Formats: sequence, structure tokens, C-alpha cells
Amino acid sequence: MATTTIPLKSDCAPARSLWQRQRWLILRRMSQLAILLAFLAGPWFGVWIAKGNLSSSLTLGVLPLTDPLLVLQTFVTGHLPYSTALIGAAIVLVFYLLVGGRVFCSWVCPVNAVTDAAAWSRRRLGIKTGRVPDANTRYWLLGGLLVAAAATGTLAWEWVNPVSLLHRGLIFGMGGGLFVVAGIFLYDLLVASRGWCGHLCPMGAFYGLLGKKALVRISASRRSACDDCMDCFAVCPEPQVIRPALKKAGQESPLILASDCTTCGRCIDVCDKQVFKMTHRFDQRSE
Repeated sequence: MATTTIPLKSDCAPARSLWQRQRWLILRRMSQLAILLAFLAGPWFGVWIAKGNLSSSLTLGVLPLTDPLLVLQTFVTGHLPYSTALIGAAIVLVFYLLVGGRVFCSWVCPVNAVTDAAAWSRRRLGIKTGRVPDANTRYWLLGGLLVAAAATGTLAWEWVNPVSLLHRGLIFGMGGGLFVVAGIFLYDLLVASRGWCGHLCPMGAFYGLLGKKALVRISASRRSACDDCMDCFAVCPEPQVIRPALKKAGQESPLILASDCTTCGRCIDVCDKQVFKMTHRFDQRSE
């Protein structure tokens, strides 16, 4: 008797190109590299696009950009920042209020590449063990760094800030910061999956607070097509943000509204059913 083979649901999905499967990851790496090259162009080639670092810089000689958290720390030390620093912080603050604070984490922060590499290695090696700290720990650390600044009268956090250490190290050469960055990689690899960015980093906590009403959002607009493969949860640096939109768990909107979402786009990349898309917070459509 002849038999008929019924194709699996996953076999029915059209083949996707490398660009379609890695588009947002590639764009993020290009963004991070372009920002780094803007700072390197001066020391390397004498073309000064951006002077300074991610904490405070001057772009094209006219545009000041300052980390708002750095300015906040300066205030609590009892010192008044320079007017250019205040202007730069205001520009950055408005940008992330509109676009989304955690966009800094996935599109700008150089430590993101380190933690992504640790997460990839963890999946490849099949490491399942480890204990992840409470997600609120990063908010306690954020409060702690402000208390430390007030108590010491100095920008104490900047002495150990991995973002500043890595960025300066990439420009001027790695020193002791290499041990901090290596420690984060090993911590995420061996101890806690996405432990640093998702549970400890006070900068991530601060920028997350800025993203509550951001315009740019990811939507699970085709959530009815979801086949529960869990690929999106596996690659998402903040997987808890997906469920409410994807499974209507406490909300009807298909938008990922949690401020912890880094808008990295990896859920879009890995989903063969094309459930997710990049959109804006006013797009409430479900297909």
C-alpha cells in the first residue's frame, strides 16, 4: 500500500536567506562598529569625528553628547556639570525617551557583543547550570552607585564601569579593564545566563527607566502563526518581555511594551514564521 508523507509544519516555511536570518544582528554590529570607528578615526587617521568616549563626547566639533547617568552622578556628588555636559545629556535623554532607553544596550554598548558571545557559547556548549540573580538587583545597584557618588563626592562608578573601561580600552589599549570584561564573559557563560545585562548592569536599569513610553517597538503581529518553537525565547536577552505580547498574557496588544526590551530584533531574525516585526507603539494591528 502506498503511503503519503505529510510535511511537518516547520517544513512548510519558506527558506530564508542569511540576511533575513541575521539582518538585525548585522545592523546592530554595524552600528556598534560605526560608533567605535567614529572615535578611532581621530587617533588613527587624524579625522576627528567624535572626541571623548561614550560617557561624554563632542561630535563633529559642534554636537555635545553626554551620558545622563554620568550627569546624575555629578549632581549627587554636589558638583554642577558644565553647561555643555547638561546640553549633551538633554540631547541624549530626549533621544532615548523617544526611541527607547535599552536601545543603548543593544545598538551602542560595546559590552553587548561580549555578553552576546557568552550567550552564544553557552547555547553551543549546552550549559544549563547556574543561578540567575533577581532582576531587581540591577535597580539596587543603580541606587547603590548614586549613594556611593554622594558619599565619596566622586564618580565612583566610573572607576569600574565596564562600558567605559571597554570603550576606552578599544580606543587606547586594554589595561586592567580586560579583567573586568573577561569576568563578565565568564560570569554569563558559566554562572548566570544573561546575568550581567539582564540582571546586574545599573546602566541597563537606568536606560530601561527611560524606555517606558518609547515610540519604537517590536510587535508579535502574526502571533497566531506561532508554533511554540521557543527560538525567540532562546535568543532574547530579556525573554520575559515576549510572553505578554506573544501569548496575550495580561495584555491584548501584540506590542512588546516592557521597558526592559532592548529592541535588538533577534526575535525577528530567528522566527521562521515571521511572527515579529519592528514597528511603533501606535501600531496595534494583529494579522
